[in-house]
Amino acid sequence: MTGQNTRTGKIAVFADREAATRHLADWLLQEAQAKKDGPFSIALSGGSTPQLLYSMMASEPYASRFPWARMEFFLGDDRFLAHDHEDSNSGMLQRLLFSRVPVPAENVHLIPTAGTAEDAAKEYDAELKKFYGADTLQPGKPLFDVNLLGLGSDGHTASLFPGQPVLKERTAWVSTCVPPVAPYTRLTMTYPAIDASRHVVFLVEGASKRETVAKVRAQDPTCPASAITAMGDLTWVLDRDAAPADV
Repeated sequence: MTGQNTRTGKIAVFADREAATRHLADWLLQEAQAKKDGPFSIALSGGSTPQLLYSMMASEPYASRFPWARMEFFLGDDRFLAHDHEDSNSGMLQRLLFSRVPVPAENVHLIPTAGTAEDAAKEYDAELKKFYGADTLQPGKPLFDVNLLGLGSDGHTASLFPGQPVLKERTAWVSTCVPPVAPYTRLTMTYPAIDASRHVVFLVEGASKRETVAKVRAQDPTCPASAITAMGDLTWVLDRDAAPADV
């Protein structure tokens, strides 16, 4: 595995949101179909940007072609809310994707909502380790085939927000975050868990993100996304509006 970061990762630019999203759907289908030695594991991102992707995956020509029984779905982050709350990433994914395709219920690993946020983070951490088959991440053995990420205008990704203690977490795979600029306590995968991916993919759209993409590619330390690395490769999937001038 090559090992890449936000500076060395390749960039794919498309005319618009539809084209960028369809490219990603096609690529995910290809990767999922090609994986034969075990399950195809993917960590999904929340927010508004990937919602078109999830709707595409649940529609033809994709819905009947994904090997749903061999796919394992996780969430990169979520708000600590009941899954039926309108702001829950889990609820959004249930509506747009999981309820519309024949994925086995046991293959969908939603972030827990019981107890305290800290309890839920420990429970999800344990679930990841059970799936991985070890309590520590091993070089050359990815946790995820694909880790899908978005990018906030402040440079956050997943729920790794600027100035938060979670940015220094190097032991736990899942931790909590209480961003002062965003509502709700969050649960998020940490840098080590995201790094343990065969493919890390940033899907970013819109002119409002162009400057932030440029900062993260330059590894501006004020942007938490700048510290994202991948055990394998890292790719930027951008629409033209989000692409910096030098791309």
